Formats: sequence, C-alpha cells, structure tokens
Amino acid sequence: MQSKAATVDQYLSEVPPERQEAMNKLRKVISKNLPKGFKETMGYGMMGYCVPHSVYPAGYHCNPKDPLPFAGLASQKNSINFYHMGIYADPKLLKWFMDEYAKTGLGKLDMGKSCMRFKKPEQIPYQLIGELISKITVEKWIEMYERNLKK
Repeated sequence: MQSKAATVDQYLSEVPPERQEAMNKLRKVISKNLPKGFKETMGYGMMGYCVPHSVYPAGYHCNPKDPLPFAGLASQKNSINFYHMGIYADPKLLKWFMDEYAKTGLGKLDMGKSCMRFKKPEQIPYQLIGELISKITVEKWIEMYERNLKK
C-alpha cells in the first residue's frame, strides 16, 4: 500500500488511528538517533531516510534521480514495517540485531531481507530500533553501499 502523500506529516495524518501513536513514536526514536547527514523524506510511497543528492550526487543506482535510500517506515495493510538497508548490506549488523532482538522477549521477529513487520504496536522494540539506526553514519553507509554494489 503506497501512499501518494507528498510530506511525512501528510503521510502520518493518513495512518489508521490505532497506529498513529506507534508510528509517531517510531519517527521520534529514529529522528533522535539518526546520524547527521541523513534526511527524512517521502519515497516509494512511505516515510524514508536517505542520503540526499547534496551529499551523494550519484543517487540510487536503480534510479539516479532518487537519493540513496537508507531506511523506511510504512503503515501497511496488516503491519507497521521498518526497513533498514544496513542489515541487508552488513551480515555482522544483522547478527547483532537478531541477537539483541532475541533478548527483548517480544517473540519471533517477522522479517525479510531488510524489512521488519510488526503486527502489534506493543511488539515494536523502539529502543533497539533507535540503537540500530544510530550504528551507521552517512559516510559508512555510502562505503557499504558502494562496496556491495561492486559485488
């Protein structure tokens, strides 16, 4: 379910009422922990965090007109989804995250390659997501992205 919202605030105003609190809390945690240089934006029909063209002029290789994506946050039909490209690009970071998530006692994580799906807002590990988002600087993300792109 992609939104046609032009701004993050507009996107959040369209989120179902039962998810408003969780989405706003996730946004706050992400914004508080997001390293300098990343920019909050709308992309791919969801909230996103990217490396702007002013920092990385090449943009995203799939469409260079788009800034380099890093993370995303979406309210989908059945879940709140958090996307983090760093855990897709760095197996050590993925292992760290999975190990830390296991310690939360929140049950089995519903996860794809870079997507975490949370069907119940009370099962979102807000603090852990904040810690995850803080672990990669813009410079480190560009380095990881380019290294993986060349493979």
